[in-house]
Amino acid sequence: MPLNSTRGAGSAKGFGLTSGGAKPVDVDYLVVAGGAGGKGNFNGAGGGAGGYRTSFPGGTKITLKGKVSTPVTVGNGGGSASNGSPSIFETITSTGGGTGGGYQQVGSAGGSGGGAGNSPVSRLGYAGNTPPVSPPQGNPGGDGNNPPLCGSAAGGGGGAGAPGGPMVGSGLGATGGPGGAGATNSISGSSVIYAGGGGGVSYRSTGGAGGPGGGGAGGQYDSPPSGPAGVGTNGLGGGGGSGGSTCGGCGGSGVVIIRGPSTATFTVTPGTNTVTTLPAPAGGCKVATFTVSGTITAEGT
Repeated sequence: MPLNSTRGAGSAKGFGLTSGGAKPVDVDYLVVAGGAGGKGNFNGAGGGAGGYRTSFPGGTKITLKGKVSTPVTVGNGGGSASNGSPSIFETITSTGGGTGGGYQQVGSAGGSGGGAGNSPVSRLGYAGNTPPVSPPQGNPGGDGNNPPLCGSAAGGGGGAGAPGGPMVGSGLGATGGPGGAGATNSISGSSVIYAGGGGGVSYRSTGGAGGPGGGGAGGQYDSPPSGPAGVGTNGLGGGGGSGGSTCGGCGGSGVVIIRGPSTATFTVTPGTNTVTTLPAPAGGCKVATFTVSGTITAEGT
C-alpha cells in the first residue's frame, strides 16, 4: 500500500499573501474524487475509485490567503457505466474513477481505473493515476477474461491503495475480481479508509467483493438476472460494483477535508459542510469537511 505520508507532497505552497492585513493559514488536505459506476449485465466489470490525493501526514501544506473565499469542488459518483467526477481544492485535482469494461465495450482509465470485462475488445484492466501525478492518485483495474467462453466473470475496479483483482478461475464457475483496497487516512481525527474499488460480476458464481473504503460488491448474472450490484459509498469515493442485472452500481461521491491549527478561523458554505475542532491529543486542530461543493474562508492569528 502507498505511504499516505507522501501523497500530494509535490503540490504547490503559497507565499503567505494576505488580504486586508488578514493572516494566512497553512493547511493539510485530503481530496477524494467521485467513484465510477460499474458496468451492467453479465459481462460487466467494477468501477474504479475516485482519485485520492493528500498532504497528511507529513506532506507539503497549502497556504490559504487570509479572508479570501476559496472554492472547493466535491466530485459526484458516476451512474451505471459512467465515470466519477473530479474533486478540486486549490492546486490539487483528484480525477474521477474510470468505469469498467463489458462485452465488446471498453472501460475507462481514471483516478483509479475500471476493471476489464469478459470481452474480445480488451481483457486488461484500465489504467489508474490518469492523468499521472506523483505520488500516484490511484491504481489500475483488474483483468477480465477472453472468449470463446463468454459471460463467466470480470475484473474489479482499482482502489487508492491497491489494484483491482482479476477474475478468479475459468469457465462458468469463475468468480468476479474484488475491488482494490482503498487508503487509510486520519486527517479527520479518526482512521478512515477512502476510495475502494468496485467488484466484478460473475455469471454463475460469486461476484467480487467491494474494496475496503466504500467499494460496491459485484453482482451475479444468471437467467433471470440475480444478485444486484452494490453501490459505492458516498463521502468515500468508492467505485460501484458491476451489475448482475441490466445496471451497474453507482459510484460514491468524494470528499474534501482541510485541516489547520486550532487557532485558525474557518468559515464554510453551504451549511451542510462542517467545521470542527479536534481535542488533544489530536493536536487541537481545526477541520473543515466538505461533502458537497462550496467555499472556505480562513484566517490565521
